[in-house]
Amino acid sequence: MKFWQRIIVNALLFMAIAGFFRNSFHVSSVWYALVASLVLAILNAAIKPVLVIFSLPITFLTLGLFSIVINAVMLELTSFFVGAQNFQIANFGMAMLAAIIMSLCNAVISGYFNAE
Repeated sequence: MKFWQRIIVNALLFMAIAGFFRNSFHVSSVWYALVASLVLAILNAAIKPVLVIFSLPITFLTLGLFSIVINAVMLELTSFFVGAQNFQIANFGMAMLAAIIMSLCNAVISGYFNAE
């Protein structure tokens, strides 16, 4: 999937998750969902590889499940950089749930776009 397609898909996923979990996940507008998606992409390119390398032993011990925690940390950092009034995740558990939902949806959508 191309870069801008992934940005738009993640923004739509942010809006959908915010709709399902109104008390725990907040996105103030579609524009801030796009900004958060762009910030997440930048953080994933810049910071996530370092975190993956440092957490390699624990990721190996947990058979890769620690990558969900890393994705949740990326979502929390996105919330910090975008601003809590525009993009807010209530707690780390909600960030982990959102990371799982986004990973599953991105896997399905990427499979669909790569199949064509």
